[in-house]
Amino acid sequence: MTPDPGLASWLQLSLTPGLGASTLRKLLGQFGLPEAVLARKRSELASYVAPLALEALDSSDVQQAVARAQQWLAVKDHFVVTLADELYPRALLEIADPPPLLYGHGRSQLLPQAALAIVGSRNASAQGERNAENFAAALSATGLTIVSGLALGIDAAAHRGGLTGAGSTIAVLGTGIDIVYPTRNAELAAEISRRGLLLSEFALGTPAVAHNFPRRNRLISGLSRGCLVVEAAIASGSLITARCAADQGREVFAIPGSIHSPLSKGCHALIKSGAKLVESAEDVLAELSGFRPSGYASTASSTAPPDSGLLAVMGHDPVDVDSLCARAGLSAEQVASELLRLELDGRVTALPGGLYQRLEKAHRG
Repeated sequence: MTPDPGLASWLQLSLTPGLGASTLRKLLGQFGLPEAVLARKRSELASYVAPLALEALDSSDVQQAVARAQQWLAVKDHFVVTLADELYPRALLEIADPPPLLYGHGRSQLLPQAALAIVGSRNASAQGERNAENFAAALSATGLTIVSGLALGIDAAAHRGGLTGAGSTIAVLGTGIDIVYPTRNAELAAEISRRGLLLSEFALGTPAVAHNFPRRNRLISGLSRGCLVVEAAIASGSLITARCAADQGREVFAIPGSIHSPLSKGCHALIKSGAKLVESAEDVLAELSGFRPSGYASTASSTAPPDSGLLAVMGHDPVDVDSLCARAGLSAEQVASELLRLELDGRVTALPGGLYQRLEKAHRG
């Protein structure tokens, strides 16, 4: 396939060290498309481009980087979308600093679809992951594409849920699109590339650098009509995404949790500052026009039978065995046996420090 000279020009500008996205947008505004920019005398570009970047613009290193990108593009389902393309997400055009181009691997037709971001803690509780997956599945079933960041915990659960519905899922990466981070999500990333979409603004080969992840969060929220935070500590990257969403005029949603859980503090802070408290997928859909609920996900089952036995005294907060013995009037052996049965039944999970917490099965239908 003959390389597209127009796309090659986009790649050349974007892959030039020191020539950032802001400068590239200024060049486009002044001179037009990248081919027109590159046709200008370098002295004309000097007013916009730093000397070192101007020197690198026509270097062999940049030309080799362009060639590598074109080689990557030759693979099926690999693509680059630029600001000049009709496929470029309109939602991103509304944010303050849209990336000049995006690398994609997977279903490009997901880019223009209405989307919802679901984010949360990497060190999520079992209940938090279950909530994220069930909410994502129900919302994807309505046609909303689920957007998240491929991190462990809530992000991964949201992607899994999104893949089950018609809306599918988009994973926005904080690395080059040819790098999977964290490596524990390699299998999930491969599945998303087949049935959803991997997306990155970073050049091929860009490693996992800490400051790139907060930067990509603006794209997670920017692609979406709203942002749902499932679990988050006060010092959390998820709250950065939520702030980006609010700054971009998107809806912000949060699921409340136990007042004793550190992973609830961030959600509670968001709710105090105006985020919408949600208990079901319908609560989210009620704020987003254009969707007819075809599924339902809740943090509690409305059809579950009344609690009995140990669950009746367990409550919803983490609890230790001694407390359960005192509440239930049972011996430690009896409580341990009942906890094992409940764990096998998926009703209770063991936590660090010898604590246990009940799990609610989200209801759909």
